[in-house]
This record gives sequence, structure tokens and C-alpha cells, in this order.
Amino acid sequence: MRIKVNDTTLYVDIEGAGLVADGPAMRTKPTLILLHGGPGADHTIYKPAFSHLSDVAQIVYLDHRGNGRSDDSDANHWTLDQWADDLHALIATLGIERPILYGASFGGFVAQAYATRYPDTLGALILCATTAHVDFEEIYAAFARIGGAQAGDTARAYWSAPTPEKRARYFEVCLPHYAQSPPDPDVMARMTLKNPVAMHFNGPDNEMGRFDFRASLARITCPTLILSGAQDPMMPVMFSDCLLNHLGNAPATHHSIAGAGHMIPADKPDAFFAHLRTFIQENTPCD
Repeated sequence: MRIKVNDTTLYVDIEGAGLVADGPAMRTKPTLILLHGGPGADHTIYKPAFSHLSDVAQIVYLDHRGNGRSDDSDANHWTLDQWADDLHALIATLGIERPILYGASFGGFVAQAYATRYPDTLGALILCATTAHVDFEEIYAAFARIGGAQAGDTARAYWSAPTPEKRARYFEVCLPHYAQSPPDPDVMARMTLKNPVAMHFNGPDNEMGRFDFRASLARITCPTLILSGAQDPMMPVMFSDCLLNHLGNAPATHHSIAGAGHMIPADKPDAFFAHLRTFIQENTPCD
């Protein structure tokens, strides 16, 4: 469905009822909002895998402004603050109370922007393979360590000064190192890719190089789960350690999953979804 919020229209999909029959009573399930990575990708990266959680949560899939099936709007509005404000407006429009917010990679940036701007609205927060501040040199070193010198050089060439041509080369050389398991070609084939938003956001000279949530993470007080892949070249484990260290006012835990890269659900689905299921059930139990 397409929902009008602020000055744009967002593509939203909802899986499962929020209110379900349970014997003689009706039971309310928590709402899990999924924020996709990228930018330039879309929510389809989570389908069908996240359906595994539909018995414990109602799932909301969202394409950020400028991404996927959502409207592009003005490029000046492709900012973390705007994406967070769009999410806040969507939550209000749908009448969602205290959702669980899941953000992976770039989606984790948006999740932190939202959680630090609207900390009292969340029931819980899940940050996966993401960071509070991007250290590009650590990323280049991780690609070289995990994928070899060519991967390190290609990552440096793209992230230091993104262009569509460098992005295509990055996808060819570096994307295979995102996962430890064989890539699923159908995932990329299903995705609606938009390069302009990536060119606008990515790199040290754009907002990706400027944002820093480390100090403002102290505003977050809701239960928080942090997941990282032990072999992730894009968001090395130290980035998640930094998140944990700065979430001083939230009950937070960090699990680094061995044998997983940046695409944790693809590499280690059993461990990944077990952590999410336990966290959802322990922190936002069904009524």
C-alpha cells in the first residue's frame, strides 16, 4: 500500500494481524517495523525470511523516501532527520503504539536517528550490522582482510568518492564478501535499486561521513539488542562494540555471530532469528 506522510508517499506492506483470537480472548501482538539497508535498496531484502516472526509480531515493511517503491521527493530531503520524521509520521498515521524498531546497516542509521529524536515512543530497538559513526579506514581494512587487496582497494575507491561506475564495480568485487554463504541471485533481482539516493548519501563528504550518534545514544532507554557478524567487512564488530558502550542508559546486549558476515540472516538464519524471537518475547510480551 502507499501512504501519504509529510510531503511524500511511502510504500508500506503489513504482514499479519495485530489483534488475534486466542481462545476466549483477543491477544495483541507487538508491531515490528523493519528498516532496510542501502540507501538505494528496498524492503524486499527481508522477504520471505522475516515471515518466521509473524507468529510473535505484526510486521511492517517500509521503503524509505527516495528508495524502492516510495516516492523520490526532493533530494534535499534525503537526510537521516527526514527519514526519521517520515517514520514518526507513519507510526502516528497507522496508530502504532510503542513499536519494536529493527534497523540493519543504513536502516540502523535511520533507526538511531529515530530513537534519539523520539526515544519515548519505542517499545524496543534492534540494531543489526550497523554503527553510530562510520570509520571508513576500518571498513577498507576489513575488506582487505576478509576479501583481499582488490576488495580493499575497490571499497576505498567507491566509498571515498562514490559514482555510479564505481558502485557497479563495488557490487562486482565487494558485494560477494558481504555474506559467508553463497549469494542468492534472486535477492538482487527482486530489488528496486535507486542509485541517486546512494550517491547523495554515501561517502565521507556526504551525510554518511558526517553523522555521529555516539553522544545522543544516551537518550535511548528502551531495551536494545545489537547483532553483528563476526566476519562482516562493511560493519566490523568494533562498530557494534561502540554502540553498546554508548547505550549507557538502555538495557542493551550485543551478540556477535560467528560465521556471519554483513548479511547475518542469510549466513546464520537459525541463530539470527532465535535472538530476535527471544528478544521480542522477553521485552514486548504479548498481552
